Amino acid sequence: MSNVDEMDSSAAPLIEHLKELRTRIIYSVIAFAACFCLAYYISDELFLLLSKPLCVALAARAQDCNLVLLSPQEGFFVAIKIATWGGFGLAFPVIGYQLWRFVAPGLYRNEKNAFLPFLLASPIMFIIGASFAYFIILPFAFDFFLGFQDKALPTWLGGETAKLGAAVQATTKFQGSADAFLSLSMKFIMAFGLCFQLPVLLTLMGKAGIISAAGLRATRKYAVIAILAIAAIVTPPDVVSQLILFAAIYPLYEVSIWLITRFERDREAKARADGTWEERDDE
Repeated sequence: MSNVDEMDSSAAPLIEHLKELRTRIIYSVIAFAACFCLAYYISDELFLLLSKPLCVALAARAQDCNLVLLSPQEGFFVAIKIATWGGFGLAFPVIGYQLWRFVAPGLYRNEKNAFLPFLLASPIMFIIGASFAYFIILPFAFDFFLGFQDKALPTWLGGETAKLGAAVQATTKFQGSADAFLSLSMKFIMAFGLCFQLPVLLTLMGKAGIISAAGLRATRKYAVIAILAIAAIVTPPDVVSQLILFAAIYPLYEVSIWLITRFERDREAKARADGTWEERDDE
């Protein structure tokens, strides 16, 4: 009988946690649905905003900024994609707050004080990364990619003096698909936004004692390879985009080492003041 009572008492907290999780998920879904509808309603304005870097690059080449729909349903799916990404971005603060409400009761006061700043820093770093991609990377990328159109024959291959005449020479002109353009732009924005979470994640792990600044310094060469591999996966298949992402992300790795070093110094100073510090032998 006592075993049954123990099982009932252990099952009760689990059921309460599941109920709390269900409540937080429901609130998050409602917030996403509301933001999805809002983003869908202003999807045309968001699309114009996203297309501005491309239009500026085309204007510099005296070209019209016209994106085509390759299928009847493409316009609808473009609006759905914008609403999905935009809805998630708008609802992220609410989703993050619901996550905090779910995990906060199980944390001690010092753990709450350690976790909350990183929860607040995460959306800020995402916005910084997304803004960096929109204002700096996308204009450069579009200018680079559009530079491969209208390639004329060199004079040593005939060029303008070719007997066939310029009328029959093959030329390339950008006529982009709205869906392909949106996918490329969002891939850049999301990639930089997520990769800018690196210092938040590493610093949180460092403050929790999972990793150390010395360990990060010792694994620099592996970090370089890992960042290059991630850049190759999340960016379009060109070396320039991968190198740009690497150049933006690797300094954040060094920033993480610096922040963790500061936390370790503060922790050591506090432990020495309390008389609980233990010297470690570095072998």
